[in-house]
Amino acid sequence: MITVAVHNRDGKEIDSLKVDEAVLGGHVRIALLKQAIVMYHANKRVGTAATKSRGMVEGSTRKIYKQKGTGNARMGTVRTNIRRGGGVAFAKVARDFGKDMPKKQKKLARDSAILAKLQVGNVVVVDEIKFEQPRTKDFVKILGNLKIDRSCLVTINEPDQNLYKSARNIPKISVIKVSDLNAGDICNTQKMLFTKDAFLTVINKTKTADLPADDKK
Repeated sequence: MITVAVHNRDGKEIDSLKVDEAVLGGHVRIALLKQAIVMYHANKRVGTAATKSRGMVEGSTRKIYKQKGTGNARMGTVRTNIRRGGGVAFAKVARDFGKDMPKKQKKLARDSAILAKLQVGNVVVVDEIKFEQPRTKDFVKILGNLKIDRSCLVTINEPDQNLYKSARNIPKISVIKVSDLNAGDICNTQKMLFTKDAFLTVINKTKTADLPADDKK
């Protein structure tokens, strides 16, 4: 069992939660985690780099001059890649670098990423984060109270525009919904900050997914 402290906005511990490692897969699946990270990085590649081949540039396909008898070196068309304005040899073409994984593997990779953060103490839980209006200064103060001074993924249960706007100008701080959590974003940050509701949602969803179909009803 892993014990996670619950803090208030001032950084004081007000409660604690116990997490069974079995709920998050029991152990960190390193190979699966790497596979997921490679997939997320590959899916971010644009893949639009392209150059013109000999068949794409303008120009006649006629040989510039006959093969023999002119005293010049042998030469093909004006489109050849060895002439200025000609096409590129082995031209690049636009391509899709995207990869995919089964849903169950994505979920296991996400759980392994969260478990890895829990095991090294890089998960912080706060009772709630709410703002009446966007205030970056107030959010920076909360992060300071929680001793978060590095990159952090703030995880919430429901969309909150005031929180999004309060965090968007803070370097290396991202806000994400629980339903959008993935191994790539988790591993890309040093710490994770959960609201209590969001953390319980992650644990309860995982428990529900592991139950037999009859027990979910």
